[in-house]
Amino acid sequence: MELNWLFNKKRLFIIAGPCVIESRDLVFETAERLKGICDAFGFPLVFKSSYDKANRSSLKSFRGPGLEKGLQILKEVKERFALPVLTDIHSPEEAREAALVVDVLQVPAFLCRQTDIVLAASRTGKPVNIKKGQFLAPWDMRNVVEKFVSTGNKRLLLTERGVSFGYNNLVVDFRAFPIMQSFGFPVVFDVTHSLQLPGGLGNASGGQREFAPTLARAAVAAGVDGLFMEVHPEPEKALCDGPNMIKLSELEILLKKLKAIREAI
Repeated sequence: MELNWLFNKKRLFIIAGPCVIESRDLVFETAERLKGICDAFGFPLVFKSSYDKANRSSLKSFRGPGLEKGLQILKEVKERFALPVLTDIHSPEEAREAALVVDVLQVPAFLCRQTDIVLAASRTGKPVNIKKGQFLAPWDMRNVVEKFVSTGNKRLLLTERGVSFGYNNLVVDFRAFPIMQSFGFPVVFDVTHSLQLPGGLGNASGGQREFAPTLARAAVAAGVDGLFMEVHPEPEKALCDGPNMIKLSELEILLKKLKAIREAI
């Protein structure tokens, strides 16, 4: 898929899906419902789920099915629902493997300064979403951009996902959106990870999903190009990031409001 609409800045796009691939059935159910909702409101959709969550609070935390099985499930999502798919990568080797299947690669926030990963993702020629680290100022992402485009690939998205603010808390500086947009690439707002409380439950991260609509509305009003939202049919039972994921049944109401705000601006 060419996915040129990711970069033309004409329509607000959505990147959404469950945090991690818990099962084939859950992924298919979520993808089908997401496609129907986004189509109804005219939002282009990229389906997101991870085959491995390498950054977990505890050794006992669920990580996912792994590279081979996870990529097979994502391939089936592409073919069954005609949706572009996105997943995280954690090494240069994974970048090359994942690029054979997925349409968009994602560099997790904690890895955004890892030069070898950024360059490997860029060299695939695929669109790449790089999340700004919780430890970086928005202007620091200029160095990441320079690394990425050095290979000739300019199919880049930058994502804001909050900044560390004391212990177990994140805040969003809305100045980050226009600052990173000034680098010449679309900027995405990660609604749900910005509401994460890293390590807030001791052996797992907490979250405050009740504030997702507020931050999403504010980001659209501030002019972001896309929204990243992790969703789940039953967040309370999710195996990863449940406290900050949006309940799938509540997404339609939220997108209706976001469409109105986007049209107003």
